[in-house]
Amino acid sequence: MLKLDRIVLREIRMPLVNFFETSFGRTYDRRIVLVEVRDHDGAVGWGEVTAGENPFYNEETTDTAWHIIKQFVAPRVLHQPLDSAGEIRDRTKHIRGHNMACGAVETASWELEARRAGQPLWKYLGGVHTEIACGVSIGIKDTVPDLLAAVEKEVAAGYQRIKVKIKPGWDIEVIAAIRERFPQIKLMADANSAYTLADIDHLKQFDRYYLMMIEQPLPYYDIIDHAKLQAKLDTPVCLDECIKNAHICEQAIAIGAGRIVNLKLGRVGGFAEARRVHDICQAHKIPVWCGGMLESGVGRAHNIAMSTLANFVLPGDVSASKRYWKQDVIVPPVEVSARGTITVSDQPGLGFDLDHKFIDSITVRREELS
Repeated sequence: MLKLDRIVLREIRMPLVNFFETSFGRTYDRRIVLVEVRDHDGAVGWGEVTAGENPFYNEETTDTAWHIIKQFVAPRVLHQPLDSAGEIRDRTKHIRGHNMACGAVETASWELEARRAGQPLWKYLGGVHTEIACGVSIGIKDTVPDLLAAVEKEVAAGYQRIKVKIKPGWDIEVIAAIRERFPQIKLMADANSAYTLADIDHLKQFDRYYLMMIEQPLPYYDIIDHAKLQAKLDTPVCLDECIKNAHICEQAIAIGAGRIVNLKLGRVGGFAEARRVHDICQAHKIPVWCGGMLESGVGRAHNIAMSTLANFVLPGDVSASKRYWKQDVIVPPVEVSARGTITVSDQPGLGFDLDHKFIDSITVRREELS
């Protein structure tokens, strides 16, 4: 039985080590909402809202998430007897959209339950991998030589897969340059919905470069056109933004919209729905991997836990803290081995300690809901 007595919201601000650019813009720093939940016995769990500052990846932002949690999620879960953290999904499912806001409270509650049970979160979720394979996501750069230098750095660091962001005007030639320089690496391209079906002949050119996948090339809400595109491509299409829940995932698989799924914890609303998506993909032999949203260490630790589930068989975007932050909010920071892996912790909950002093120093807004 779970009964939440308090939710504490904190907005922290963290500058990125390097800017990160996608097809919808360039990011220099992050405004992140951390969610702390407490139960009637004083047990604590932490979660993170993975929404961006702007409604470009999806409809959510840092500010909308704060509003939704305060006005709509908290009243539905505080002081309510819950069978488990997974029930939070059912209590909030009539809130349309805003999965990242709802998911932050849900994931924090899973961590609370795991801590209370004395188990690492990954085991509490049913994970089986004690070591996860890591890739990196490299944003759009000012020049191709800058991009090649970034790729070389990450390959030398041991990462098992390189993902590069693309957009019209920064795509085929860029991939060709990488392939010429690095013919053997596992390489994929992420379009973040920058193309339409009218670009099909252009997108077919990617088949020359034996990519692992091309991620979400078409609009964020679409699966039908993705099915038409996949039928014309040899390169596997990976679905990201459009997979918002297990039902849409089933539909996408049924019509052949893609051969791979990027599973993002916040995008689907937390661990309960993420496990449903995972299980559906596993039953249909669709591999999944964990995508990133420039998370702090809290969200990164949740991603590590999720990536231990059985069908996470491709390297994900769970990379080292130092790639993004001069200092992270967890101790120790996430580190990646020379062979591109993270060994999961057997400590209860997230497996990391929170650096409360540092969190306090970068907190710009705080509100307690009780």
